Amino acid sequence: MKGYQKYKKQFFTPASVSMDWIKKDVIDTPPRWCSVDLRDGNQALIIPMSLEEKLEFFKLLCDVGFKEIEVGFPAASETEYEFCRTIIEKKLIPDDVTIQVLTQSREHIIAKTFEAIDGAKNAVVHLYNSTSVSQREQVFKKSKEEIINIATFGAKLCREYKKNAKGNITFEYSPESFTGTEPEFALEICNEVIKIWKPTPDDKVIINLPVTVSHSMPHIYAAQVEYMHKNLISRENIIISLHPHNDRGCAVADSELGLLAGGDRIEGTLFGNGERTGNVDIITLALNMYAQGIDPKLDFTNLPKITEVYERVTRMHVYERQPYSGQLVFAAFSGSHQDAIAKGMKFREGKDIHWTVPYLPIDPTDIGREYEADVIRINSQSGKGGIGYIMETQFNFNLPAKMREAFGYHVKSISDHEHRELMPVEVKEIFMRDFVNIETAVTVRKATYTDKADGNIDAAFELLCAGNLYSVTSSGNGRLDCVSNGIKSVMGLEYTLETYSQHALEGKTNSKAASYVSIVSDGKTYWGAGVDSDIGTSSVKALVSAVNRMLGTK
Repeated sequence: MKGYQKYKKQFFTPASVSMDWIKKDVIDTPPRWCSVDLRDGNQALIIPMSLEEKLEFFKLLCDVGFKEIEVGFPAASETEYEFCRTIIEKKLIPDDVTIQVLTQSREHIIAKTFEAIDGAKNAVVHLYNSTSVSQREQVFKKSKEEIINIATFGAKLCREYKKNAKGNITFEYSPESFTGTEPEFALEICNEVIKIWKPTPDDKVIINLPVTVSHSMPHIYAAQVEYMHKNLISRENIIISLHPHNDRGCAVADSELGLLAGGDRIEGTLFGNGERTGNVDIITLALNMYAQGIDPKLDFTNLPKITEVYERVTRMHVYERQPYSGQLVFAAFSGSHQDAIAKGMKFREGKDIHWTVPYLPIDPTDIGREYEADVIRINSQSGKGGIGYIMETQFNFNLPAKMREAFGYHVKSISDHEHRELMPVEVKEIFMRDFVNIETAVTVRKATYTDKADGNIDAAFELLCAGNLYSVTSSGNGRLDCVSNGIKSVMGLEYTLETYSQHALEGKTNSKAASYVSIVSDGKTYWGAGVDSDIGTSSVKALVSAVNRMLGTK
């Protein structure tokens, strides 16, 4: 690809890191979660949320269980300021929730920020300034010393405003564009801010290390985090926060490796909404932990509702393949996948065991999804296992294995011909139309049966064929055999009755019965099904259906 020569790496790998964290295989403790949907996420929307929409979203975040929520940049616009004042004055902030506000290192902005949070029980004042080489050289045209002065100026102002502030105020500092900053300089500027704020065990400081723009592979970011983790002064009183963006598609990996390397806290958004390719998706991070048996301390048990609110107030769309939350992430179209899932579900029946169902990393019902609607999807790629699973779990038709295969090919052919997915109810309709109680050429009615001393049975019935009515008597070793012999005799047919099975259709004593019959003629197998309140009648209907399908084919 032409033009690659104009690019080079813009990140810095710390010189002295152990990378011992790479030996860990799981994050066993959830981080402190901070949602930045209402600030970072909101500023990235084509149409930012209205006050009412932000209020609804704020309530949703509280219901999910976020204890820290960045509510905006109150000095940036009147809407941001008004929202902050509204949730404080109307007492909409739960006592255990801390709001967070963003500010630049400018006195009038810091003053407006403290004015906005007046009366809040708990608040984080988040101070930032950019520190990367490219920002220093191209945007601010300032030396390292001048960039440090910007940070310390703001830190001192925040300290002074805090003296007269009500409520519990925590400070946070971000060296914005951290990943494009020399590690030694990032450490220096953060330590200078820490010296001013003087954190204690009861008044800790948050140092946020943002992947403002993703430049490197995830292990490099984790190494940068480890470097800060091991070299920040007063580390025991510091909360290291991670704020990854997704430019390289690595935000989840950056976050997980960053937590292993020393991070304590994650700032992100629901579904990864944010500038450019977005922020890290907290839903993915949390449910990744959940899938490893760790309680993430966030509640996504009704993910469809969360998705609905998000899409409505942000006017964004959750991608169908978005991990965990996308419409198709649990869907299996492949026949082999469907078969494995169906067998995995069968394997779990009546057992109290860990979740190990093939192709499903978590139980969809744990996050409010449904097996019937979300897991087995039918199209031209589907197989007998998935189609049989739908027929059994949704409609209680437990087709014999070979009939599942025949019906599966029949359904796949229809889906392929129509070039579309078939809904479960359509699959049932195809079955009822093409396999059940078929009377297109032959009909049996008014059948009576007499048991004989030798164990056989005599049958008398009417056979309607091509408009002609025949009175038929026949014998056999059972009712089905009797009727089959009578049909073959009158119509001159040659076939072998091969398979017969039946079951109650609804699992109740007064339910209908379903029967399945296969016959073989000229080496070909034909299946039919019958449904009736009488089990014997259902078996005859299944036979007649098979015969009619054979005649229709020939």
